[in-house]
Amino acid sequence: MRSEKIKNIILDIVYDVIGSFFYAVGVYTFAKMANFAPGGVTGIALIMNYLWNLPIGTMSLVLNIPLMLLSLKFLGKDFLLKSLKTMCFCTLFLDVIFPHIPPYTGSQFMAALYSGIFLGIGLALFYMRGSSSGGTDFLTMSVKVLRPHLSIGMVTMAIDLLIILLGWPVFGNVDAVLYGLTATLLTSLVIDKIMYGMGAGTLLIIVTDHGKEIAEKIGEKIGRGSTQLKGRGSYTGDDREVLLCACSKSQAYMVRRAAQEIDRRAFVMITETNEVFGEGFLEE
Repeated sequence: MRSEKIKNIILDIVYDVIGSFFYAVGVYTFAKMANFAPGGVTGIALIMNYLWNLPIGTMSLVLNIPLMLLSLKFLGKDFLLKSLKTMCFCTLFLDVIFPHIPPYTGSQFMAALYSGIFLGIGLALFYMRGSSSGGTDFLTMSVKVLRPHLSIGMVTMAIDLLIILLGWPVFGNVDAVLYGLTATLLTSLVIDKIMYGMGAGTLLIIVTDHGKEIAEKIGEKIGRGSTQLKGRGSYTGDDREVLLCACSKSQAYMVRRAAQEIDRRAFVMITETNEVFGEGFLEE
């Protein structure tokens, strides 16, 4: 048990370091030097850096502190402490390491593309370890707890769009908005492709011998309910348990991990659903 805990801590740090590197490449090497702001708290920090030359990483961390305090009740201490650790690594890379690395000075459009790609890789690595770079993640997750019928995607898009639009008067041209939108959309696409592959889905079908334990683990770690069905293997004739768990795309990877923590031999299918109606999702 202790060795497993140490292994998880080491893996968290490795993912934080690698993810922070990619995150800093996307923010500092490309977005900062091309004069545009992607969405989120990082976008606000980039605008503050452009106007007053304030350090990007430090300002992101400072702006995230009140968001963390507001989200503590809804997201829990463990998740926020883990995210704080990730944010500290991001600050180290953004403010200490990358100012000494030559920036990209080519096409702004190419900078927007690569900013989105590298930000997506970094954020996906954070999410895969149950962490976050903070910012609008805290807001959207808290909103989802308070108003579960709202779409996280729509809430995130509204917040990000407002921040991206600020780039127009700050940077003095509409291109800053277009590049910010390009980077933000590409970031979301890359996250989905890394975490879920081409068949991104929000319905997990889990075939196992430990249905009750897995359902409890999913409820404990992700806060999602499951539907438990009885099944029978057509080849073996053995009775099996089948769990159906509908969740958001950002939670699918964590649900799969929770299932495999209980039963490494569990058969897990992730399928795409266009819409989900019911408690915790859309309501007609």
